Amino acid sequence: MQMHTGSDDPTFSDSCVNSQSTVPSQSSRPAPAPPRKSTGLMLWLRDLLISAAASVLIITFLYQPVRVEGTSMLPRLEDSDRLFINKFVYHISAIERGDVVVFRHPAPLDPQRSYIKRVIALPGDALRIDHGRVYVNGNLVHEPYVPPQYRDSRSVPEMVIPAESYYMMGDHRSISSDSRDFGPVDRSLIYGKAVFVYWPARDLGVVR
Repeated sequence: MQMHTGSDDPTFSDSCVNSQSTVPSQSSRPAPAPPRKSTGLMLWLRDLLISAAASVLIITFLYQPVRVEGTSMLPRLEDSDRLFINKFVYHISAIERGDVVVFRHPAPLDPQRSYIKRVIALPGDALRIDHGRVYVNGNLVHEPYVPPQYRDSRSVPEMVIPAESYYMMGDHRSISSDSRDFGPVDRSLIYGKAVFVYWPARDLGVVR
């Protein structure tokens, strides 16, 4: 952030001259303006307040800090990790396969509970899972974010993802409760994209 501190130097004016005299007398010169000692401090406070207000607006309308509860997104996200989610991005761009998103639980009995999972299939996609191997539109999905020790052998019969719905799965497949249990998630329940882990320092970085 650039801070404008202003100037404490006094200003002088030489524009008031007598057109009838080539050498103005000492008495006709205007007195120099007194130094404005508080100008720099006031400008600094103004910029600080503007920056603080902008930060509040960004956090309120664009980014939201959240805390991860659970281990279903290991190895990238650990229990109690703090991260920022972008609440605005899906108003201007589409949800894509592989995005890590936050959504409200689809069960009507627990609408305030939020989950964080990875998008596996989009509306209209044909999905099936064969002993842990995920196929979308007939193609085996390459999933480098799922280590071998976190895979499982669950199977799901082929299905077509409904319009305005998304199929979600956790990266720790053997313990994750996800769309294999509660089905595809309606678009209206998705409210953010995980973008950056800021705490703890060992997990600092972009969420991929």
